[in-house]
Amino acid sequence: MEIRSKAIPLPIDNIDTDQIIPAKFLKQTDRLGYGKNLFYAWRYLADGSPNPDFELNKPARKDAEILIAGNNFGCGSSREHAAWAVSGFGIKVILSTQFADIFKGNAYNNGILPIELDEHSIAAITQSVLDQPETEIEVSLLDQLVKVSTLNLEKSFHISPFKKECLLNGVDETDYLIKLRDQVEQFEQQR
Repeated sequence: MEIRSKAIPLPIDNIDTDQIIPAKFLKQTDRLGYGKNLFYAWRYLADGSPNPDFELNKPARKDAEILIAGNNFGCGSSREHAAWAVSGFGIKVILSTQFADIFKGNAYNNGILPIELDEHSIAAITQSVLDQPETEIEVSLLDQLVKVSTLNLEKSFHISPFKKECLLNGVDETDYLIKLRDQVEQFEQQR
């Protein structure tokens, strides 16, 4: 996974899964269609029209694949639908200082790379993107690096080798293990 993209700044702490995807949209059992309701209460006005002041609706943020969030992103209930909504909108990477554990696991399982960076770096990246919407962020999963050339910033990030392997191969944990079925069976027979 190599991403070079503009970003959407959303420097709000403790964004919970109900803010990411409100409960009234949880009627579906498949992943399709959730992106249009991402951050619904913030993205749309009372009449259903897009809120022009919300970052996701600004023309400069169109097609951005990176979200920069505040601390403790994805807290609250454990609904996987939140990750479905983020992915369905087209977000591939989320930068934050911390993620709620269940959301972080759901993000990985839905092809989203949640990256935790230090508070100073997140603040600097957020401000750069707010001041200069054309700022591009480069993310290399293979090298485990985030680069922002306008800031002369290059930060490494941690990811478990297993999660990295799954993301690089575009599979979730179950699919990864299914791919290893023959090897597991051979191992079992040797015991």
